[in-house]
Amino acid sequence: MSEENFDLVIRGRRILTTAGIAAREVGVRGGRIAAIVPLGNGLSGEEIIELADDETLIPGLVDTHVHVNEPGRTEWEGFASATRAAAAGGVTTIIDMPLNSIPPTTTVEGLKLKREVAEDQAFVDVGFWGGAVPGNKAELRGLHDEGVFGFKCFLLHSGVDEFPHLEADEMEEDMAELKSFDSLMIVHAEDSHAIDHAPHPGGDQYATFLASARAAPRTRPSRK
Repeated sequence: MSEENFDLVIRGRRILTTAGIAAREVGVRGGRIAAIVPLGNGLSGEEIIELADDETLIPGLVDTHVHVNEPGRTEWEGFASATRAAAAGGVTTIIDMPLNSIPPTTTVEGLKLKREVAEDQAFVDVGFWGGAVPGNKAELRGLHDEGVFGFKCFLLHSGVDEFPHLEADEMEEDMAELKSFDSLMIVHAEDSHAIDHAPHPGGDQYATFLASARAAPRTRPSRK
């Protein structure tokens, strides 16, 4: 028997470790895993959870592409429902995309507002992407310093007018700015001009969608 006491001990026959699924006891202290030992060691804890034989303990998942939409379009989905759903599915961290909310996360003030809105509603950890849009190059460093994980831009209409797309030369200018403080850019890299001339993927036939996608290849921007 271990004399060491933990805040929480989880015991089960199906616990995922670096060596695979095994019978283990997990000791948690101060919100962190402090011990993983073979089942039967008898770790002592303030709270004990005994897993059923058909339950598996796995590390929490991180979803890096989530559109929460709050504030401004909370009826689409807000932090309360998004983070409850994440927790129910084993996702312990979400990274929120910068568009769809009003205002979008394209300024430091917009980021602060998002954090304020999320603060009392989040059931899991929440992080944020920043947005790169025309005219906000001067905001990129500030957003980075405030902790965004990187930046998202579109090369065609994003679907919402509050988050306009960049032209290719604007994207390259912003990427040069991001390089100066070692951030990153993720890009919706469709060529808007090719999309405009592509067949419309109307109807419910996969073949028409496939034809439109083939006619509108994704761009591969040059590097300077």
